[in-house]
Amino acid sequence: MAWHSLRLALVAAGDYAVFAGRAVLEAFRPPWELREILRQTLELGARSTPLVAASGFAIGVVLSLHTRASLERFGAEALVPAGIGLALIRETGPLTAGLLLAGRLGAGIGAELAAMKVTEQVDALEATAVDPFKFLVVTRVVACVVAVPILTTILNFFGILGGWTAERAVTGMPLGLYVERAFSLVDFGLYIPSTLKTAVFGFIIAIVGAHQGLHVTGGTEGVGRAATRSVVLASVALIAANVVLVRLIVFLFPELA
Repeated sequence: MAWHSLRLALVAAGDYAVFAGRAVLEAFRPPWELREILRQTLELGARSTPLVAASGFAIGVVLSLHTRASLERFGAEALVPAGIGLALIRETGPLTAGLLLAGRLGAGIGAELAAMKVTEQVDALEATAVDPFKFLVVTRVVACVVAVPILTTILNFFGILGGWTAERAVTGMPLGLYVERAFSLVDFGLYIPSTLKTAVFGFIIAIVGAHQGLHVTGGTEGVGRAATRSVVLASVALIAANVVLVRLIVFLFPELA
């Protein structure tokens, strides 16, 4: 039984690897569906912005409250903005944005492609000489790779804004001083690796969602299962990838450790 489960897991992993490899190859092979890529990027990004902004603001407020409660014991309240900025940009922001978007984008891509598969729209694309893999999968993969780092930056911005709002209510700290302290320990050497790794998160989200959508079974009931599985599998894969990426960033940039 254990061997059978392991074999199924390895087969599924291999299937996803082939699917992802094909997506990467097709992304660099003309013709490029630039209009569809732009449409998907704007659609996925615009629809997710309110969720990301509201979540980032709330996270900033919570981080400020918890960080202040901890640092007050040591008389280090002045380090609250720096702690929030460092925590958000280094790890909390990217991982939180990835998990939020795994639910938002993963479910959307999985459900949309599954519905197209069930209603035979994918077959209709093939009948009109359009490559459904390039038009449906590659465009969403590229869109997610572009959109997720941008949305992560938005989450970080509103997180810092939320932290300042909490600090303003408690201490009356002006915005200029808060921003100066918040970025005292943060530079582009820290921001770029931490944010660019979310492009990998976007790739994972799109691949999992597209794979689930195009391999749907069971008719209309399968659409719901595809959406649910997309969220669950993308979240698990994203967390596992984050562990690897963190270790890789520390290895390549030891000064960030």
